Amino acid sequence: MSRRWPVSGLVMAVLWLFVRGVELTPQRLLEEFIIGLGVGMGIAFFFRRFYGDEAPITRSLRVAPYAALYLATFLWELLTANVDVAVRTLSPSMPIDPAVVEVPLRVRTPLAITTIANSITLTPGTLTMDYDDETNSLYVHSIDGSDPDGILEPIRRWEDYALVIFDEELKPGDPAPQVEGGPADGGDAPAAATGGEQHG
Repeated sequence: MSRRWPVSGLVMAVLWLFVRGVELTPQRLLEEFIIGLGVGMGIAFFFRRFYGDEAPITRSLRVAPYAALYLATFLWELLTANVDVAVRTLSPSMPIDPAVVEVPLRVRTPLAITTIANSITLTPGTLTMDYDDETNSLYVHSIDGSDPDGILEPIRRWEDYALVIFDEELKPGDPAPQVEGGPADGGDAPAAATGGEQHG
């Protein structure tokens, strides 16, 4: 058993880094983490009466591996995307085929959506352009829209972890919502099968 509000403040400090979309340098990460710690601890302390005096650490222990996996997969995508963009830029043929892909989300809380949207934007080669609250979808621009599956794969993995981290209703592995114009509506089958729709 441990007091809950300091743990919540620490979690908010880590999430602050993703929500802010900070520059990935040690100095900037440290600066933003300190700011996030101040903001997170302040908010958690102010609302501490809603947490109760004591809380089991079971949920924190359950969420911690998913948070670590989210961070690990994000850093891996960051590394591989940097290499991919560098190769495309240096290639004489400049193999770039930009497109916008609609990504219906399973997460619904604002913090989870913001975290995933910023993770996409921080990854070289992709950019979150817009969010449609009616369909709960992100519109993602990619420098290579020829492979929608490749665009969606890391997003779906992040979302699996986020479903647990943010205590969402759906669970990891649950199917993603279909976009309008999917197979049931006579639309583009490959795009709908992956949970995304390419806009050329």
